[in-house]
Amino acid sequence: MIKADGVAEVTDADFAREVLGADLPVLVEFTADWCPPCRQMGPVLTALAAQEGERLKVVQLDVDTNPETTLAYQVLSMPTFMVFRGGEPVKSMVGARPARRLLAELEDVLPGGVG
Repeated sequence: MIKADGVAEVTDADFAREVLGADLPVLVEFTADWCPPCRQMGPVLTALAAQEGERLKVVQLDVDTNPETTLAYQVLSMPTFMVFRGGEPVKSMVGARPARRLLAELEDVLPGGVG
C-alpha cells in the first residue's frame, strides 16, 4: 500500500511480490513505530521516493507486525535499510543518516548513479 508520502508499506504477505519481484531496485526500511531514528528518516525517505522514483522503489516494513521477513534477513537494529535488486539483497545499512549520505551510499546500486 502506498501512503500519501509516496513510500509504500510492505508486509510479510506481499514482500516477495512487492520487493523481490520488483523491476526496479527497492530500498526497504525495516522500521518500528517506537523507533525515534526511524521517524527521523520519514522525510528523508519521502524526498528520496519523489526524487528517485523512476529508478528506485522505496518501501517500509514494520518489524513488529512482520516478524517473518525481519527474521529471514536477520534484522536486529532499527532502522535497517536494505537494497534489493533482482530479488536479492545487494546492500545493507544500519542507522539513521542524512539524506545526502543516504544518496551517496545508494550510488553504486542504482542504474546510472543517483541524480
